[in-house]
Amino acid sequence: MDKRNRLIAIGLIGLGCIMIFGRWIGFLSIVALILLLLGIYRTTSGRVRQGYTLLGIGAVLLLLDHLLLVAGICLISLGMFFVKSKRMQRQGKYMQKQSFSSRFDWDLSPWMMHSLSAWHVLGEADVDLTLAMAEQPETTMLFQGIFGDMDIHLSEEFGVEIEAFVLFGSIEFGTHRDTGMMNRLNWKSPNYDSAEHKVKLNISYIMGDLDVRMS
Repeated sequence: MDKRNRLIAIGLIGLGCIMIFGRWIGFLSIVALILLLLGIYRTTSGRVRQGYTLLGIGAVLLLLDHLLLVAGICLISLGMFFVKSKRMQRQGKYMQKQSFSSRFDWDLSPWMMHSLSAWHVLGEADVDLTLAMAEQPETTMLFQGIFGDMDIHLSEEFGVEIEAFVLFGSIEFGTHRDTGMMNRLNWKSPNYDSAEHKVKLNISYIMGDLDVRMS
């Protein structure tokens, strides 16, 4: 029954997309849409790697057929990033960067943690808080973009608050994993209010994979 309901839901999503974007849909777009829906089905069925492959191929085909649409999505995402960054970064000093591709390898050696707002089309981040050294009492880190793959290793030394949203993909927290569409995570560590150093993480991707591990 779950499989049947999942197929019905995916079919309704596909039909709705065709109704909304029908005037812009050609043969290549139909193939891309089928691959995207199949990718969503694979991820919700537990075949995550295969699902991401199909989602990636579908996204590339959609990009080739609708450059203006994809460019518009990127501009909307970037505009929302500027608004969110200004709202969240209220403590003063912080770094802001926008790029097509970003990679943060903060899991190899001790690193200085500072407030950051980062937007990218393609992004990958490995954030190990057990190796972090706080620059200020409260650190705010915003990661937003189109495609993202992020691993976070929590530390008991910091009070941590996480707010995450992935439109297509998965969010794994400990032993719990949500895959498919519109995945959210809102979590605050028990020691957040009493911790000497606090970290706020805000993550938002259209397609992404977020893995949060406890220390």
